[in-house]
Amino acid sequence: MLLRIDPASAAPLFEQLAASVRTELVRGGIRAGDRLPSAKEVAAALDVNLHTVLRAYQSLRDEGVVDLRRGRGAVVTDRASGYADLHREIPRLVEHAKALGIGPAALAAMIKEVY
Repeated sequence: MLLRIDPASAAPLFEQLAASVRTELVRGGIRAGDRLPSAKEVAAALDVNLHTVLRAYQSLRDEGVVDLRRGRGAVVTDRASGYADLHREIPRLVEHAKALGIGPAALAAMIKEVY
């Protein structure tokens, strides 16, 4: 599993880390039952604060993507498999929007409104 951050990005580092885990879920790099690297390992590898990694993991926990347990670390839940399923549906939605002449910003706004 490859976790990435861009220090030059305006997005907070914890959000970038959580997004990186989601990307790995979609790619199949991690699956339900897999254990994420410890927060200490990620913090050391990416040269970020331990609390930044813990905040990312807590965000993923709040989404139901990982289960955090003392002594076991962060374990990917069964709910995470839905990310890959949803990702497979996105190209069809985007193509439909393109056919209707709807741009990315308008499509995103429509999704946000419904969500």
